[in-house]
Amino acid sequence: MLGSCHRHHHHYPLQNHKMAISTSKSSRLFGTRDTKDNSAATTTTPPTSTPTTTTTPANAIQQHPELLASHLGRDPLTNTRHCPLVYHRDYSFQNWPSTHTFPMDKFARLAEAILTTPVDVEDWDVDEEDKLPLVLDETDFFRPLDYNAQTQDLMKRWLCGPLNSEFVQDFLNAQLTEEQARHIGFREQTYRPELIRRTVLEVAGTLLTAQLACQYGLAANLAGGTHHADHKMGAGYTILNDLVVTAHYMTTSNPPTRGENTKNSTDPKPQPNIDRVLVIDCDVHQGDGTARCMREVPALHDKLFTLSLHCASNYPHPKACSTWDIGLPDKMQDAAYLEVLRASVETAISDVNPDLVLYDAGVDIYRHDKLGRLHISEGGIRQRDAFVVESCVVRHIPIACVIGGGYDKDVHALARRHAILHEECSRVWRKYELWNRRKPS
Repeated sequence: MLGSCHRHHHHYPLQNHKMAISTSKSSRLFGTRDTKDNSAATTTTPPTSTPTTTTTPANAIQQHPELLASHLGRDPLTNTRHCPLVYHRDYSFQNWPSTHTFPMDKFARLAEAILTTPVDVEDWDVDEEDKLPLVLDETDFFRPLDYNAQTQDLMKRWLCGPLNSEFVQDFLNAQLTEEQARHIGFREQTYRPELIRRTVLEVAGTLLTAQLACQYGLAANLAGGTHHADHKMGAGYTILNDLVVTAHYMTTSNPPTRGENTKNSTDPKPQPNIDRVLVIDCDVHQGDGTARCMREVPALHDKLFTLSLHCASNYPHPKACSTWDIGLPDKMQDAAYLEVLRASVETAISDVNPDLVLYDAGVDIYRHDKLGRLHISEGGIRQRDAFVVESCVVRHIPIACVIGGGYDKDVHALARRHAILHEECSRVWRKYELWNRRKPS
């Protein structure tokens, strides 16, 4: 049963819970955990994407037909530096209004930061001048399926699984009403082919991230977290809810796959046994769209569960009803925040016993974020990400991470803040040597 909104709705302070993490709670390997007993109308064709430096050979892709990828990144089974990371160059695009609140350039700047900023790697005896970036080459990123004439029907079927097909079709065809575009927040930008393309790619990226997490235990997207969009409309700078589409895809026994030529194809696809997905949403704004989908989309009943830690006074108004809603006071600082986080995450994981966690690591909780009202430091963000990721890894629960919200006029500083997630994911990857975990057959 889905948790009662009233029973699980809390405002700080929250009763303290014992915070010990037990590594003996589960000895199951990733991908082998025990489990509990549309329209075909023509879609706006996006522009040709900027070519990447290297393309995965077709025979390599064919060896991994289960992965919804157009390029395979560095092999996780031999990668001792970082966890699988997912990125597409078209997450960002040019000629975005410089005065717009939404920082469209942050995804490209995030990739740049990960590729260029030297990082400390514990237990590596390296001089300061010899430190290297977390990711050594752009080809080390996994890349989701491209959005083009060959894939658009397949991607549309993913989207229309949990989302309203008329809304999806209108968006893809640049036919939303002005009121819908205003509610989303992008107004006239909503109809740009580049925005349509990157919106679909973002969903595809989170889907691929979840697949990689189920295979290797941990993965992170360089975008995602579009949690204000629900099954019938977009809102708050989000249009298609990647968390909802991913939860639906991963809990569907035979979802649409790459290589299918017809809508009614039933070609089998290797699919992990995923029955219960927990979204841990730590964006400063409540994940209201995800919560509404959890309750209003029948296919997600008893499959999707949501924990939202957010600033109680912040957008949206009114709030939706998550499985757990933790409303936090304005100006909350690190120590109090981390205490509530730990208690809430422990409770949600214990109660749901998820087969997959989707983690929205919004950095708009930062004390100087222009749309946030909490006073969390970058060190606090790092501790948050480390705790959430490690809480899942020690329990052998696959965790797929997305970056969520973050708003700053200094987009380079914002990108570095988002990169904390990928650094902490990779630190946990190295700590537990996840490349040695057995890949499921």
